[in-house]
Amino acid sequence: MESNQLTAKTVTFRILRYKPNRIDPPQYQDFSFQVEPDMSVLDALEKIRLEQDNSLMYRHSCHHSSCGTCACKINGKECLTCITKISDLKNDTITLSPLEGFKPIADLVVDMTRFFKDYSEGYSYLRPSEKIKSTRRPEGIKHFTRFENCIECGACISACPVTHNSNAFIGPAVLAAVNNELKKSPQKTADLLSLAGSRRGARMCESAVNCSRVCPNKVYPAKQIADLRRLLKTMHKGSTMDRPAR
Repeated sequence: MESNQLTAKTVTFRILRYKPNRIDPPQYQDFSFQVEPDMSVLDALEKIRLEQDNSLMYRHSCHHSSCGTCACKINGKECLTCITKISDLKNDTITLSPLEGFKPIADLVVDMTRFFKDYSEGYSYLRPSEKIKSTRRPEGIKHFTRFENCIECGACISACPVTHNSNAFIGPAVLAAVNNELKKSPQKTADLLSLAGSRRGARMCESAVNCSRVCPNKVYPAKQIADLRRLLKTMHKGSTMDRPAR
């Protein structure tokens, strides 16, 4: 019975539209239609583009929360459209807007340059896999590796209040990457802590924890930044103690 009710339910998608020199300033546009029981927000965007307005712009790729490209704000919260079920939102009107803190390109598409500018190409995207008891390792393989949890969606930057007020802050994603890189590449410790302890680094974080709340892959950037702060504080104390008295 619930499935039938959901199938017959009409939902309105209120999307913030923006086109340079055409729809500027941005304005909301409504699209309404009946939704299917297992429809995701990305499915709805595809349906709108194919059946109602082929000028609608948004990003997508993997459709299963691995690429991060489809992130936007859904009812005011940063989410991945590909794994956000319309039925879970329980709204007759669903509002979609682009991520904040990035330069808008068109509709839900933003320029992600800011996200990557402080990422080093030398950071490893691999990490040792957690112990998998049910999996037998092939001969000659000492351990499994897997990709880092961060899928570079930009949700944490959009949710961070500091990034809205300052372009200087390197952001929660980079700091989380720095902390993870410290564990994998101890030979880079000096350079990594220099970045984390810079004026643009961990000291700018206001501990709002919004970044961890919206992260779809449980990277917990706020916890990573707290770890960095503790390490930096310990190192500062150590250097102060080692300083000769005058």
